[in-house]
Amino acid sequence: MKAARFYEKGKLVVEDVPVREPKENEVVVRIKYCGICGTDVHIFDGEKGSAEVDPPVILGHEFSGDIVKLGVSVKRFKEGDRVSVDPNSYCGKCYFCANGKKHLCTSMTGLGTALDGAFAEYITVPEENVYLIADNISYEEAAMTEPISCCLHGFDMTGVQSGDTVMVVGTGNIGLIMVQLAKHAGAAAVIAVEPNEKRREKAKLLGADIGVDPMCDDLEEILRQHKIKNIDKAIDCAGRTSTAEYSVKYAGKGAVIMLFGLTGPDDVMGLKPFEVFKKELTIKGSFVNPDTFERAGRLLSSGVIKVDEIITDIAELDDIQKVFDTRLYAKDGKVLIKCF
Repeated sequence: MKAARFYEKGKLVVEDVPVREPKENEVVVRIKYCGICGTDVHIFDGEKGSAEVDPPVILGHEFSGDIVKLGVSVKRFKEGDRVSVDPNSYCGKCYFCANGKKHLCTSMTGLGTALDGAFAEYITVPEENVYLIADNISYEEAAMTEPISCCLHGFDMTGVQSGDTVMVVGTGNIGLIMVQLAKHAGAAAVIAVEPNEKRREKAKLLGADIGVDPMCDDLEEILRQHKIKNIDKAIDCAGRTSTAEYSVKYAGKGAVIMLFGLTGPDDVMGLKPFEVFKKELTIKGSFVNPDTFERAGRLLSSGVIKVDEIITDIAELDDIQKVFDTRLYAKDGKVLIKCF
C-alpha cells in the first residue's frame, strides 16, 4: 500500500509498505480521509506531540474509511461497514487504568505516534476502537470525529452551565468546535477571540455572539457594552503562551480556564499566583479523549456540531510533504488528506 512515513524533522516520504494482516480481534480499514492535527505538525517540526514517536512511522490519527477485512473473532462488524476509529489504546492494568484515568495510562499506545497511523491507504486496528459512521454523515465529516471527541473531554472538564459566559481564545479548527459545544450547552454569551477576521466571522456563523480582535479591541470595553459582568469559562484553543496569559488575564472571578491548545513542550507562560488567588481561578489541562468517541459521532450525526465550514482543503496523499512545507493546515481551517 501507499503510505506517508515520517523519518525525521521536516521529512515525510510517500512509499510502498505492506498492509499488516489482522489479528483475530482486528479489522483492516481502507482509509478514505485523514485530517492533519496539531500533534502531526509538532512531530513534523521535530517537537514532541501528544506521545513519543520512533521513526520511521506513519503519522495521522483522525480518519474514516471502510472495513475490508475481518479477524476471525470479530463479530460486531462486517466487510463494507463505514467506520471511524479511536486511535488510543490502554493497558487496563496500570495505576491510572485501575483508578478511572485510563487516558493517563503508563503504557498507552496511539495510532500515528507509537504505532503506524492513517496517512496511508490501509490501516489495521483493534475491533474495540472502531465505530460505525451514521448514514447521514460523509467520510469527510466522519474524519472529524476524533478532534470532536478530544474537544468533548476538555469541554466536559470546564463544567460549562446554562447561562455562563464562555470565552474561546483562538478559533481555528478546535476553537470552532468549542464555540459550538458552548452554544449547545446553553452559554448565554460565547466570545470568540481571534485576530484573523475570516476565522472570527466563521466563529460567529457557528454560534459565537461576540467577535474580538485581541490585537486592537478593548475586551473590557466590549464586555461593558454588552453588559457582561463576568467571563465564567475561558478555553484557550490557540496553544501559545500569549493566549494562555490572555485567558488568565480576562477570566472572571471564580472562572475555570481550560488550556486546551498544544504548546511547545518547553514553552513557559507568565503567571501571577496572586491573580489566581484573588479571582479564585481554576486552571486545567486536557489530554486526549477518554470515553468520548461515541458521543462525538452522535453529535455529528445529530447536526449539533457542524464541520462543513471547518473543513477547507482536501489534498492528495502524494502531496502531503507539500502540504506540511507550505503550512496549508495553518491557513483557514482543517485540511484532510485523501487516501484513496
